[in-house]
Amino acid sequence: MFDITLAHNKTKGADMINRLQGKNPFFSCVIGVTETAKISGISAAGENPEITDYTPPADVELLQLGKCKCIPGVPITPDGIPTPALITMSALDLASIPTLAVNAGLRIKPHVPFVDVGGSPGNDIRTGKALKNAKEVMTRAQILGENLSKTVDYLVVGESIPGGTTTALSVLLAMGVDAKGKVSSSMPLNPHELKTKTAEAALKAAGVKFGEFIESPIKAVSTVGDPMQPAAAGLILGAAKNVPVILAGGTQMAAVLAVVTALNPDVLENVAIGTTRWIIQDETADLTGLVSQIADIPVLAADLDFTKTTLDGLKAYEQGVVKEGVGCGGASIAAILKSNGKITKDVLLQEIEINYKVLVS
Repeated sequence: MFDITLAHNKTKGADMINRLQGKNPFFSCVIGVTETAKISGISAAGENPEITDYTPPADVELLQLGKCKCIPGVPITPDGIPTPALITMSALDLASIPTLAVNAGLRIKPHVPFVDVGGSPGNDIRTGKALKNAKEVMTRAQILGENLSKTVDYLVVGESIPGGTTTALSVLLAMGVDAKGKVSSSMPLNPHELKTKTAEAALKAAGVKFGEFIESPIKAVSTVGDPMQPAAAGLILGAAKNVPVILAGGTQMAAVLAVVTALNPDVLENVAIGTTRWIIQDETADLTGLVSQIADIPVLAADLDFTKTTLDGLKAYEQGVVKEGVGCGGASIAAILKSNGKITKDVLLQEIEINYKVLVS
């Protein structure tokens, strides 16, 4: 009926789709940066590691302005593939879904309105001291989530943080989740060896063994995480008490889910992950395997299909480049559901192609 795949826990997934159909969503994008992204080979977000500081603010500028102000053009991978924010922007515009940026810890502020939850840029996790004030950030984000939940039918929480799958890996390991070789990558060749080496160095520097922080999620993110994680977890904890929440993302959202599950498993009845077909079909990662270790929640996937496009930058998504980011899967699902299926994957592709031509030319 809809261009949405039930990728994990199909009964609960079908129930979630029924609950959200025709309802009014609100899209929030949690943005932050970490020095971990500047480790050579870790991230594809930007032509060189220093540009990763500009990627998250540029992404939310694109969502709200239809163009970027803090950089010329749009964020691209080193191969010239445009940011998945292009997909998110197209979905939000088509379905008239409101959006808000949440600053979890940036160096460069975006030229659009945003809510600041008091975080700072993350340190290189190999220091074993990733974040300064994760608990305060989470508490503030929780207040924000609670307030948003009083105004909307449901919340979609996306993210933009370069290097985030590596910090997700380290948090998952600290919390006892078997995650080695299972986190995704925005690059077609997933650098698992480098990610594992980085995560292991982080745990060693902090003197933390596998699973040591299974009941201490704030310690896990403070020690080896990134600024997005406590902010996104706080939003979810605050909102999911009252309304459904879609965690819009790939394997990074598994780390956020682990934090939420450890702090308040009661909210999980209102939680689902919303991602893309490309993440589910990615043979170099295992999102559903990670989720099944953490919580009994559904995983929904937008059945986006770029096989028919003539645009090289979009065709690349079918070759395993980028795959997910800036909540593009969850935003697409929200657009499809709000429109009761009138917005299809073909309608989405048309809009994405129009926006691509304007932005990339």
